[in-house]
Amino acid sequence: MGNGEKFNLAWTFINDCEKIPDGFLFSGISAGLKVSNAKDLALILSPPNSIFTGFFTNSAVRASCVDICISRLQESFGLVRAIIINSGQANACTGERGLDDSLAITKEVGGILGIPDNQILICSTGVIGEYIPMKSLINKLPLLVKNLGKNFKSASEAILTTDLVPKRYIIERFIAGRKVRIAGFAKGSGMIYPNMATMLAFIICDVGIEKKIWDGMINNAMRSSFNSISVDGETSTNDSFIAINSGKPIDEQYLPIINEGIDLVCKKLAKSIARDGEGANCLIEVIVENAKNESDALTIARSISNSMLVKAAIHGCDPNWGRIIAAAGNTGIQFKINDVDLFIGEFHILSKGKLMTFDRKQVSNYIKTKMNGDYLVDDIVEIKLKLNHGNSKGIAWGCDLSKRYVEINSEYTT
Repeated sequence: MGNGEKFNLAWTFINDCEKIPDGFLFSGISAGLKVSNAKDLALILSPPNSIFTGFFTNSAVRASCVDICISRLQESFGLVRAIIINSGQANACTGERGLDDSLAITKEVGGILGIPDNQILICSTGVIGEYIPMKSLINKLPLLVKNLGKNFKSASEAILTTDLVPKRYIIERFIAGRKVRIAGFAKGSGMIYPNMATMLAFIICDVGIEKKIWDGMINNAMRSSFNSISVDGETSTNDSFIAINSGKPIDEQYLPIINEGIDLVCKKLAKSIARDGEGANCLIEVIVENAKNESDALTIARSISNSMLVKAAIHGCDPNWGRIIAAAGNTGIQFKINDVDLFIGEFHILSKGKLMTFDRKQVSNYIKTKMNGDYLVDDIVEIKLKLNHGNSKGIAWGCDLSKRYVEINSEYTT
């Protein structure tokens, strides 16, 4: 057992959403931004001198809220205080009015909190091209601030759009005689693709960690989690991943434990996003082993998890192994097919590039069982590809592609 595994086993998941990292406050309310009147406005308030880091969409078309976050994080060197999040309207491709609205929201909430508006970040999610109902939102800001407290659960619910389930985790463990907690929540179920996916995600840790180290921790965690999921091969205008730390510093010898905790929460959130893909029935976990380096392994795993043909085959419980190999070969990464082993679940499909004798019906039944399994317990279809020319490993996650996905996205704005 490696050190990473040992540390992971030491972290305990907490079901009580009020046992949040020390010093942080959360709020989530309905501001009338959604026709359903579901919760649609969230706020995270961090202690003074908190360290923020953020990673955002790579799209050339991005919402003004993303530009605001990037500029404020750069100008402050990560020393901001709060994030306000609205769901229902992406406020992307809305021109100067959209920018002015986002700036007005941060100014208003900053005034109520008594914090300069340049220390307030804003994230938006929802339909592209739709403006935020400003009157409704502004009128509800006093209530949003009043409700600040241990309302982690409400905040996690207020950022959802087409998600079927909330995505939130809290972990804790004792380190050097003190209790440490890491919490995270996210949204995302459609337009999910590596390089941020279509998602909002927030991570909070109550250990003080200097900016450079924190940036590296979060970047590494993102690469092996949120950048390794796929639902439909699309990316969005508003993708944002923001991580905050605040609290008493810890001796650097314990930082690997914190790093493992961050990685654990990010991967749990990423898998929850992939599993909650619109119309999905199962999670697909693609493991690439014995690659020349980790980058090659991750690239191949992502290519397989993102293949529409692989996703469709899994939905149809079709053990069409040729689609898996074809997706692996489309990456530009060189490997020898005659070295490759392929498994679907426990079934050995290829051995050193040669087709094994296997029962297609049994493999199909394996997939069918996972399609009907309990959510994120036994609903995971495992695909394992061994390249057998190195020692590196990469994992990516996706979901099956169903008719329901087409129905949801053909009627999204109508």
